[in-house]
Amino acid sequence: MGLKGEAAIVGVADYKNERKYTGPRHFFTEQFADLTHRALVDAGLDKNDLDGICCTAIREANMFAPATLAEYLGLKVNFAEIVDLGGATPVGMIWRAAAAIEMGICQAVICAIPARPIPSNPIPSPTADDLRFYGSTSANWGSPQAEFDVPYGNVAQNSGYAMIAQRYAALHGYDERALAKIAADQRSNAQANPNAAFYGKPASIDDVLASPVIADPLHILEIVMPCAGGGAVLVVDKALAAKSKNRPAYITGCGERLESKSMTYQDDMTRTPVGPASQSAFAMAGKKPADIDVVEPYDCYTITVLLTLEDSGFCAKGDGMKFVTEHDLTYNGDFPVNTHGGQLGAGQAGLAGGMSQVIEGARQIMGKADDRQLSRCDTALVTGTGGIMSEQSAIILEGG
Repeated sequence: MGLKGEAAIVGVADYKNERKYTGPRHFFTEQFADLTHRALVDAGLDKNDLDGICCTAIREANMFAPATLAEYLGLKVNFAEIVDLGGATPVGMIWRAAAAIEMGICQAVICAIPARPIPSNPIPSPTADDLRFYGSTSANWGSPQAEFDVPYGNVAQNSGYAMIAQRYAALHGYDERALAKIAADQRSNAQANPNAAFYGKPASIDDVLASPVIADPLHILEIVMPCAGGGAVLVVDKALAAKSKNRPAYITGCGERLESKSMTYQDDMTRTPVGPASQSAFAMAGKKPADIDVVEPYDCYTITVLLTLEDSGFCAKGDGMKFVTEHDLTYNGDFPVNTHGGQLGAGQAGLAGGMSQVIEGARQIMGKADDRQLSRCDTALVTGTGGIMSEQSAIILEGG
């Protein structure tokens, strides 16, 4: 049961991550169309090949987003999906597209997430979210978080991930240099990625530890930098993959796990849903951690990467700090992780942040990662994380 590996990523596109975006502002519909065009060009395929759309909510339509986008792009599609999994959304899009293709519903699905600023609305929106400073925490009337978390200050991502790190420290100890090394190694990778927000700005372990503590024990350089950007991935069937000008990156395994919205209800904050998700992906693909050439884990915080490596089976629970210390995580190293810099080194372009991991995994398999290209890359594990370790997804990519 599961994916048969008959759908592949053949085209990708992304905008440069920019901390201070000064370029022209376009509506999400326009950005979606542009990213779609770029991904098609990258694959060497035609717009008429498209018959599927995976998207997120868009600013221009409070509902019927896929229909709005299909109309704007001039497409007639057989598969349309909105995915709402926070940072796990991009990975979730990819396996849903692959499943739809394998079921014969469609032959080519564009999965895109725009994340550049849109034109200012001259008329204030009555649906504007004045509570956005709560981050992934819902302060809306009727939400369990509004009643049981918000009044006690358990809000947003920084405090949540800091609590996870504190709990991990209580159980397994805490080597802050090992955690800082994750950020430093990924920043090193970003120096080979001109699209990274921190391109030209390396950071050492000492730099990370010298940066301000935002939520103990997390330093600011252990936390993602929001930026403008956007990305798209084209998933197609075998027939179209054979016509593409790129080496296909077949989606051979997938997994997804949701356990809670709030940490308040997690059984164990140090054992995350990425464990079951990645185990499903490995089993489906017939692979094991030792078979993976590159790992592209979601990295909103350094603790996220550490737990992902442990829970995905690359090392035992509690051994992550030793594992990170003993391995070189750069693209020149023995265990490459987030070879594009990850979101810690390249920036987090909203929901499109997690798409950067999918795009990089595909590029490594395609052999199109420029100066950071691995000498050999046939298999990649890509993960996504939403909320505060609330929902996680995983896919295995293999070269065709």
